[in-house]
Parts: sequence; C-alpha cells; structure tokens
Amino acid sequence: MPAINSWLVAATDQLSKADITSARLDAELILAHTLRKGRTYLHAHSDEPLEARHQEIADARLRLRLDHVPIAYIIGHKEFYGRRFKVTTATLIPRPESEDIVTLTKQLLLPTAYHLPSTKLIDVGTGSGCLGLTMKLELPELDVTLVDISQQALNVARSNAKLLQADVTILRNNLLANYPFKLDFIIANLPYVDPDWERSVETNYEPREALFAPNHGLGLITQLIDQTPATLSGGGYLILEADPAQHAAIIAYAEQYHLRLVTTMHYCIAFQKS
Repeated sequence: MPAINSWLVAATDQLSKADITSARLDAELILAHTLRKGRTYLHAHSDEPLEARHQEIADARLRLRLDHVPIAYIIGHKEFYGRRFKVTTATLIPRPESEDIVTLTKQLLLPTAYHLPSTKLIDVGTGSGCLGLTMKLELPELDVTLVDISQQALNVARSNAKLLQADVTILRNNLLANYPFKLDFIIANLPYVDPDWERSVETNYEPREALFAPNHGLGLITQLIDQTPATLSGGGYLILEADPAQHAAIIAYAEQYHLRLVTTMHYCIAFQKS
C-alpha cells in the first residue's frame, strides 16, 4: 500500500496534468476527507501506509476530480465566511465573491435599524442558505427568512441551519411573489449567468437553474426588482450580486422603482428604497 505522501504526490501530478490549478490542495482535501482527518494529519503522518479500503475510496474520488467534478461536491461541503456549509448538486457552490454581500449588508445594518429586534431580512434564492444563515449567525437578533423555488435546495439549507444552530424561517416560493410581509433587507444571489458566456467546465456539474437566467442573465434580477415595491419597506435595502458588466443595466432598471443606488462592492450592488 502506498504511504500518504506517495498517494498525494501521484494524485497531485495527475490533477496538474488535467489542468487543475489547485492540484495539491485538492489532493489533500480528498485524502483528508477520506481518512476523516484534518489536512495537518496528512503532513504529520506522511509516511503512514494507506489502508486498502481508504485507497480505493480516495482513488474513486480522485477520478471524479479528474473529470472536473467540483471538489465541494466530492467532499460535500464548502467554507463560506469562516463556516462550513453542506452542499449538494442541488445547490450552487458558495463563491468567495458572495461574501461581499454579507460584508456590505453588515455595513448597512449596523448603523441603522439593527437595534430593533424586528428587523426583517430575506435571502431570496438561498440555495445552501449560506448568505441568510451567515447573516443570522453574525447578527443573531435579525429575523431571517430563506426562500428558494427548489425544495431540494431548501432541504440542504434546512440541514445547514440545523448544523449551525441558526433559527431561521424557511419558505418555498418563486422569488417574492405574493410574499405578505414588509422587509427591511432583501439580499439575493440569483442566477445571472448568460448561457453564451465563456465559463469554467466545472459549472457543468452545478444546477442550471441556479446559474443561468434569460435576457442576458438579467431575467430573474429584474423580476425581483419588479416585486420590490410591494415587499420592501421605505428606507429598506435591496442588495444583489451580479457580474460587474451587468451593473449599469440593473441600476437603470432599479431607478424606475424608486430604488436609489447606495454603493457597489465588486460583484455586489446595494439600493435603498426612497
């Protein structure tokens, strides 16, 4: 049986030849997940031989990664804002750029009405729940609701809420259609990818309905903006993620609904209802 380091060296070489830039990291994540140990264990026990059953499982996972299956789907979780979130092929994999939604929302929340326990925030198109759950965990007095049209995604979000001990409301709905309550904050990382864009092959494994939107990627974002007047309180905020190339069109569209641009942060745009 190969030693831990021997397996890692061979796996890293195969991944590098498959043009996977995070080859060593991915090899370590696969093996650490298989052994149910931390990556530091691999370094401290590099000469320890692998058991046959562990090698078989690790090799099978390595083959998936060589086919460009995202590492998060192989190991079943992804770090987001310093916390671990369960992910499945029913959910989009959380991206580092989406953490800006949390950062921006916190900046807008803290100096405003956060002292009121009734401050209501909704995460539309929640997927794994990473945005809304992070907001609840960062600012526990928030009244947080997670919304998605996919029941499978909501099952993952519910599992993450339980694992992270976050008390939130979970609702299956098509964006905010017929939503009955007024909201102080709407945050959303909706599908905004134009199917014609060049993109990573790894996105082929993610749910299409979580990635792509009609009208050059703007279809769902504009639909949510259409629903904002009926759901967002005066002075409330709408915070969206979109490609920077889409920002100008979104800003122009939002102006029709008395949504004033507050700021942008990389992929994120924040509006306030006048």
